[in-house]
Amino acid sequence: MQALTALPDLPTSPISTALPVLSALQWRYAVRRFSDERLPAKDIEALIEATRLSASAYGLQPYRLIQVDSRAVRERLLPHAMGQDKVLHCSHLLVLAAETAVGDHTVERYMSLMESTRPLSAEARSGMTRHMKSVIDGMTPVERAGWAREQVFLALGTLLAAAASMQIDSCPMTGFEAQGFDQVLGLSTQGLTATALCALGRRHPEDDHASLAKVRLPANDFAQVI
Repeated sequence: MQALTALPDLPTSPISTALPVLSALQWRYAVRRFSDERLPAKDIEALIEATRLSASAYGLQPYRLIQVDSRAVRERLLPHAMGQDKVLHCSHLLVLAAETAVGDHTVERYMSLMESTRPLSAEARSGMTRHMKSVIDGMTPVERAGWAREQVFLALGTLLAAAASMQIDSCPMTGFEAQGFDQVLGLSTQGLTATALCALGRRHPEDDHASLAKVRLPANDFAQVI
């Protein structure tokens, strides 16, 4: 079994003390080559739960997560992955799929869950329902699809950060043929479309990208104070 790569030490500062996740984010990178190690099921369950708890607009979560364990299915996905063989060789492959028909039912599903979770007056519930439906009704079908995709990427960011905090390697992917993935996974019949992939596992000891310095905008260029 490959030993875990130690998290790098960051200079002691109020920021690194307040945000220990910075060490994890310094450690993570988009893995190019995975080892053969299989991740424990409990770790994958924890990452899926972290993704479920991700922020989304109004909490509506217009997406689903598909865990693809079957090698036979992954082999069928590979031709649609645009040469990204990590789809086949990672420990676990997660597919984040956006809903293709966001509408009133999306809001009603959420409000039904809220009714069983939070005490809320009928008046407040009615007001929330009207507001959310009016926002969605004001979008064109193209805008609704784009909005659902935006929520997927919020969830993907949470997944990547959670994986890094657990020292689990990952590689997010969006360069793939969604139509092919949808067909293989039967997503269209579920009102879903593959939007982002996340390969999980342990970095291969010969993946030389692990030792490369991160290339990011300088802090002063990235953030502005007005």
